[in-house]
Amino acid sequence: MKIVIAGAGAIGGYIGARLARAGADVVLFARGPHLQAMRERGLRVLSPEGDFDVRPEVTDDLHTVGPADVVILGVKAHSLPAIAPSLGPLLGADTVVVPTQNGIPWWYFQGIGGALDGLRLERVDPGGVIAASIEPRRVVGSLAYFSTDIAEPGVIHHTEGNRLSVGEPDGTRSERSRRIAEALTAAGFHCPITTRIRDEIWVKLLGNIAFNPISALTGGTLEEMARHPDVARLAREVMGETAAVAGKLGIELPISIDRRMAGAARVGAHKTSMLQDLEAGRPMELEAIVGAVVELGERLEVAMPATRAIYACAKLLDEHRTQRAHPHTEEAVR
Repeated sequence: MKIVIAGAGAIGGYIGARLARAGADVVLFARGPHLQAMRERGLRVLSPEGDFDVRPEVTDDLHTVGPADVVILGVKAHSLPAIAPSLGPLLGADTVVVPTQNGIPWWYFQGIGGALDGLRLERVDPGGVIAASIEPRRVVGSLAYFSTDIAEPGVIHHTEGNRLSVGEPDGTRSERSRRIAEALTAAGFHCPITTRIRDEIWVKLLGNIAFNPISALTGGTLEEMARHPDVARLAREVMGETAAVAGKLGIELPISIDRRMAGAARVGAHKTSMLQDLEAGRPMELEAIVGAVVELGERLEVAMPATRAIYACAKLLDEHRTQRAHPHTEEAVR
């Protein structure tokens, strides 16, 4: 099975490194200093489970790769509209696409049935670029439950976790899902096949939508936010509003807000991915994680005052960061 990692950063690179170490036929797509470092020295993973080095095939030109059996999308959600149109050379007749992004994915309402069938969220897929590039039949959903970051070009730091759930959007247990799960399991991941991928998206989102933007605004770790009385109260409000949106979609969350808060406290002094991106000067996954739910709330007429307030503040913070990074571009201040 030929696997291409389209976006071999912290998440995609970690998946690709473990697949390469397990002997899988894998190609990593990357650019810039990270690509150059991997070409020169290979890819190094620093992990509490043991450090290791691999030398996988890497490229910055997807036309040289040819059709793949599986394409794992490792870029952040806000980068998908840019990369999606370039995936054509990888997509054969039966190529499967496995997104790993946080938040509400662009495919969520494709084939869902009912009044919202085919709904496109502008904050997730502006102009429908992603949906036009990746046919719905190709998608096998996934949820990554591990923490990684790029310590330096060519070096990925794995902090904790190795769970990577996969599931068909229609809830079936397909042969292609089984084959993907087997490859990831052989690479050392805990890879359950879920028949309720849409429900699990909301379970993960329940924590992300609260803790990610609040951490970016405050600099707080998960433990600090969960244990601070005022911040914890705010996080609970956001989770409650998010659960109300999910309920409007017929999603009954299998985990309580109390359990979600307790779980965050147990993680300890961990920085969320959004805070890590902010500190590293990278764009934040704000729209897929927060903006998309706000957009859904508007459509479903669910009041979300706490979520809206946090979203507005985090959005201004992100715009200021972008303006400082690119002071001469009009895009930075729109």
